[in-house]
Amino acid sequence: MAIPKEMTRICVIGAGPSGMSMLYNLAKMKEQGKRIPDVVCYEKQSDCGGLWNFDWRTGVDDHGEPIHGSMYHHLWSNNPKECMELPDYTFDRHFGKAIPSFLPREVVLDYLSGRWKTVEARKLVRLNTIVKHVVYNPDKDNFTVWARDQVDDKDLPPEQFSHVVVATGHFSVPNIPYFKGVETFPGRVLHSHDFRDAREFKGKQLLVVGSSYSAEDILLQCVKFGAKSIVCSSRSGPMGYKWPAQIQERPLLERIEGQTVYFKDGTSTEVDAIIYCTGYKHTFNFLPDNLRLKTENRFYPPNLYKGIIWIQSGNNKLMYIGMQNQFYSMTMFDVQSFWACRVILGEKKLPEKETMEADITRWTHKLEHVTSMAEAIDFQTEYVMDLCRESGYQHNLDVKDIFTEWEQKRRESITTYRDNVFKSKFTGTVSRKHPKPFMDAFDDSLGAFCKLNLL
Repeated sequence: MAIPKEMTRICVIGAGPSGMSMLYNLAKMKEQGKRIPDVVCYEKQSDCGGLWNFDWRTGVDDHGEPIHGSMYHHLWSNNPKECMELPDYTFDRHFGKAIPSFLPREVVLDYLSGRWKTVEARKLVRLNTIVKHVVYNPDKDNFTVWARDQVDDKDLPPEQFSHVVVATGHFSVPNIPYFKGVETFPGRVLHSHDFRDAREFKGKQLLVVGSSYSAEDILLQCVKFGAKSIVCSSRSGPMGYKWPAQIQERPLLERIEGQTVYFKDGTSTEVDAIIYCTGYKHTFNFLPDNLRLKTENRFYPPNLYKGIIWIQSGNNKLMYIGMQNQFYSMTMFDVQSFWACRVILGEKKLPEKETMEADITRWTHKLEHVTSMAEAIDFQTEYVMDLCRESGYQHNLDVKDIFTEWEQKRRESITTYRDNVFKSKFTGTVSRKHPKPFMDAFDDSLGAFCKLNLL
């Protein structure tokens, strides 16, 4: 199918898993003989990979920009690889053998990079280049993008694009609440965004604030690497796991006086450090108000048709990829990108605005009735499968049964669930059991996997 005449260039902002999914799908369509417009992908980091890149720094980078990454030493995936496996590039294909279901960060990044290398995607990425501002020009029905070359420390000439795809992720700007008296605390106070190594807290007494996945993982990491004791405080109440003896749960933190922290139930304890695991903010400071998604971390963000098309401005040519709260990750980004590519290429026609608004309302109302983890998994599975049907995606991405089993295993044992094995939906391969239990596996490097004959 011919490209619409008015379409000339696509701007993709971010070269993490979401942005690279856009580039990958466009490249595959080009291989199929389709006419693909010019594509430019801007990436502020020095390499592709987004959040899966590790950066030892915190605060700002060499160019004075906020550090994007939130990864830390010894981080392993908290859901099985069988839930993130891409159907056209399986783990069997990449590694050539069965490997464990739960993988260290570096192994996941190696897998993702392998897929990107099968097509000409990386050459479309302008590394160390940050987007500073985007505007929509209604008279021309296009966008102007201003970017800055961080290496040469210079503003680049503004460029025109017919479509803009925001794929920057939403786990890089920390949400940091204020608790009375925190300024009197003499120890270290940090957000999980700046957490880099649990060994820093060996022998320490810690307070972890929050009950998210990052709180769960940092609690286990700190126990694993020798923290003396940890109190976990949250607004939502106990998480309900059988924690190691070093971990206690308390209600919400109320105030801090020196090293003593006080909780809503009247109890108190002394701690050496405080770690906020209080989530992140969706922040797009390069976008004006009329183009900016404003939302909390939810399974269906507002004003996005099919969770992708921004309907408030931009003539349906501004798209967001990967902005939902997530069970599905890599596969959801892939089908979102495939759907978006088909719209951009003119292969899929969008309905009238009223129809799109009604569809958003339908999904929003459905989400309002989600009250449990199982229902949230069902909701996102339905969303992903809806995109598969709408776009003509060639693979069935439904791995609800694996997510359900994974959640059951987590509930049974938060310390050992990563020791379980799962079966690939796409190859039928049963994963290999890691020779060491997760709580005893201290080397998370790609090299360590190789030495254990896992890769």
